[in-house]
Amino acid sequence: MNRLKKRAEFVEVAKGARLHSGAFSLQAKRRRDPSGVPRIGFTVTKKTGNAVERNRIRRRLKAAVCDVAGSAAEGIDYVLIGRREALSATFDSLCDTMRRAFRTIDPDRRSKSAAPRARTVTQGDKRDRQ
Repeated sequence: MNRLKKRAEFVEVAKGARLHSGAFSLQAKRRRDPSGVPRIGFTVTKKTGNAVERNRIRRRLKAAVCDVAGSAAEGIDYVLIGRREALSATFDSLCDTMRRAFRTIDPDRRSKSAAPRARTVTQGDKRDRQ
């Protein structure tokens, strides 16, 4: 499996579908070229803990991905956002949750935040047009 490393790649995947779990959040977006191995990026925010905890979470997520790599679909970019619960979860439950997440996420669905927002018309706007 290849890795996502550039910020632009992470931002593009953030526009795709999202699935939340106790130990992580998974974002997915289909690439323009549908062939090829899936690419995965890992991130853990500073709110989660100090550097030691963040790196431990990242290492656990990477190990779980290596364990369930066959569940990820081809031609899709994934981003795993680690949470503090990833430290206390057993490795087997982490792998089972990740396997289920890879199977159920729909990369063709856009996230709510990526949808264009409709502008609401207020009274002031109506008067301005008259």
